[in-house]
Amino acid sequence: MHRVLVCDAIAEEGLALLEGRAEMVDACALNRDALIEAIADADAAIVRSATTLDEGVIEAGRRLRVIARAGVGVDNIDLDAATRRGIAVVNTPTGNTIAAAEHAMALLLALTRRIPAADAALKDGRWAKQQATGRQLYRKTLGLIGFGKIGREVAKRARAFEMTVIAQDPFVPDERIRELGVEPVALQELLCAADVISLHAALTDDSRGVIDADALAMMKPSALLVNCARGGLVDEAALLAALREGRIAGAALDVFEAEPEPNAELVGLPNVVATPHVAASTEEAQADVAREAVEQVLEVLAGGRPRWPVNVPPLSPDELDRIGPFLPLAESLGALQAALLTGPPLSAALYAHGDAADQHLRIVSGHFLAGLLERIAGEPVNYVNAPLIAAERGLQTSRGSAADSRGYSQFLQATVADEAGETSVAGALLDRGQARIVDIAGFGFDLVPERTVLLIWNARPDRPGFVGTIGRILGEAAINILGIQVAHEVLDGAGLMAVTVAAPIAPEVRAEIEALADVARLAIVEF
Repeated sequence: MHRVLVCDAIAEEGLALLEGRAEMVDACALNRDALIEAIADADAAIVRSATTLDEGVIEAGRRLRVIARAGVGVDNIDLDAATRRGIAVVNTPTGNTIAAAEHAMALLLALTRRIPAADAALKDGRWAKQQATGRQLYRKTLGLIGFGKIGREVAKRARAFEMTVIAQDPFVPDERIRELGVEPVALQELLCAADVISLHAALTDDSRGVIDADALAMMKPSALLVNCARGGLVDEAALLAALREGRIAGAALDVFEAEPEPNAELVGLPNVVATPHVAASTEEAQADVAREAVEQVLEVLAGGRPRWPVNVPPLSPDELDRIGPFLPLAESLGALQAALLTGPPLSAALYAHGDAADQHLRIVSGHFLAGLLERIAGEPVNYVNAPLIAAERGLQTSRGSAADSRGYSQFLQATVADEAGETSVAGALLDRGQARIVDIAGFGFDLVPERTVLLIWNARPDRPGFVGTIGRILGEAAINILGIQVAHEVLDGAGLMAVTVAAPIAPEVRAEIEALADVARLAIVEF
């Protein structure tokens, strides 16, 4: 019988599934040294957020085949160490979806009907009926910023209140949003039109502070803000000022910039309803994630594939040796395509030439999708779960053999389409497995996919001094240039230059480059 190490407390519904099917070892109270000793003979480990499975602990798990996270985040698991050991790592991304959606609606109802204030008044012996007069949701407009799993569930519930629902998500195609009876709109239109704005976006560099002073200024004075996603999506100082000055009517918050000590002034306002990050904390959600974790452990131990993998599945050493060099190249092509997108990707295809890639094209294609989606999905993505995320976003994917390998014996070509059209890029492996980007939208290169690369389209390639101008701007910003390549081709009257730099490009530096008269377009790739 397999040994399953339960490192953190999970709901009884999950533990019951292990009875008679595996030997359960309670490791909830173990320190790291004791955990290392206990994991040595375990076939599986189940954790929540309290236990950290770092490289040392994972290396001690000589028999480990699967690690299950009863929850979503896997920051407490060394994925690289697990992958190197061929250990499947799984999580439970759907278990708390309904709980979070219901909590968003609960907060909204509490805010609109002034339930906390009315309750507090009664408990204080006051019959504050007039002060408890609220507002209806009926025929109001709900704007969803983010249309992932939770956003979609909120939309379903809002429509039951006969609300009009609009949504903004740059990485979900409009057709996918309309399938659920929701109208896709631009962010500015949403901010101006919505009576209620509910946040359901992942926290990324692009989404951080999406609700700032400018966004709040666009909202109706009667508008309400709900945030059950991540505190960093909101500029709390700007929100505090807007609420105090009556520039918006109220806010319902479950998450904050600083936890567990949120801004006391903000949560203390009479037009704010606040809860301590409990949107996913329901008995049912905890039971669901426990069941999902245990079910996947049993699936893997029985030789099957888990439903929610988050890392590379096992490959034999020989297979890994042969296919290994293709994987980072495929991910680099995905990262490159992500930088070239002008809107949500609608389709993505990968074509390969070379024995190892042809035989394991599904795995190579998964790495390409991971490189593409990791930079736009705002959630952990690798080649195992990338196809699932692509399907959820309505991304049409395909793969096949390359019709033209440009003379390279090991070659990958990736094509991605968005509403602006289709873009193709290509890469190759040289004799010693060295990866190169050899084609970017028809421009030929011999580019090493590493660090930060600026792709700059020159509208007047015959005019001298362009390279020097770019060098001056980067130099003044104290950014070292590691390499410059200028493509020989001129397409549609423009040339393309690739500049590899040693540091990220600050927004003001990007803006200065884009403001140059000769710059037709700028894309920045983080390999």
